[in-house]
Amino acid sequence: MKKLRYFFETALIESTAGLLPWLPRRFILALARGIGFVAYLADARGRKTALDNLRCAFGDRYTPAERARITRKSYQVFARTFLDLFWSSRLTADTWQQYFTIHLPKPEDEERARQTGGVWVTPHFGNFELVSMVWGFRGFKFTVVAQNFKNPTITRVFKRLRQHSGHDVIPQENAMLKLMKALKRQGHAGLLTDLNITPGRAAAAIQCFGLWTCVPTLHVELAKRLGLSIMTGVCRPLDDGRYEVDIFEVIQPKPGDDTREVTQRVWNHFEQAIREHPECWLWMYKHWRYNPAGSADAPDPGYPNYSAYSARLIELIPADQRPSAST
Repeated sequence: MKKLRYFFETALIESTAGLLPWLPRRFILALARGIGFVAYLADARGRKTALDNLRCAFGDRYTPAERARITRKSYQVFARTFLDLFWSSRLTADTWQQYFTIHLPKPEDEERARQTGGVWVTPHFGNFELVSMVWGFRGFKFTVVAQNFKNPTITRVFKRLRQHSGHDVIPQENAMLKLMKALKRQGHAGLLTDLNITPGRAAAAIQCFGLWTCVPTLHVELAKRLGLSIMTGVCRPLDDGRYEVDIFEVIQPKPGDDTREVTQRVWNHFEQAIREHPECWLWMYKHWRYNPAGSADAPDPGYPNYSAYSARLIELIPADQRPSAST
């Protein structure tokens, strides 16, 4: 049964990857809106998570109807992200500029990263897939960490698509060592930094829309150990089918800098972008999975439960900012 399922999954993915690059751009956009709308209606659990997240993040800023609109558009942006990944074989080093505008306040930062290597980070905002590809066309070959699918053939298809502009996609196993080796050779790493992970040595507790959450610190540790810059930015989809890339502050942490503080500094740029364009973030994800438990006035997104992991999260919070734990 599993082999049969894998066969049909592979046939569907391969057909999609072969067909979409030949379709008109306007058709891709319409298809993304349609698929996103259907997913919004069908995914009751994800829709509830998104609406609860928006309520906790913004309070009364948006009405229930506006939260529903943002959630629907978030599904549509996510659908466009992956349809455009299949479409992306149309992009080349000579044509990508037709679809992307890059705002780089200090061009010298890019040149410095070209000479020394760098850690490039973004959240699940807009098209986090294609923004990586663009830098490959600009001569920055990333080592990208990606989770494997259960179906190995699908993993190979996505790896091929993501390597289109010259990147090297590696699995999560032993990723730290592989990234270190690549960066020591003046290479570049591309990482997503808004994953919610189990509290521990590789994580930091940061404030995210006024709530505590637990995120990876790999980007900060790599930059600190190797003396590299952290390049922060997002890729926002435009209604006409193009994208706008904004590079924010380029951070150069020193070995003695506090990892949590640098992680928070990186996130603050992303949170500002999300506040300005909330429909571009992946609200269906459980961003506040671990509840520090104890702040009676803090909004509750509804899905976390107090656990040993939550207690460990409190330990990661600076002592003067910890909520009073309660069971």
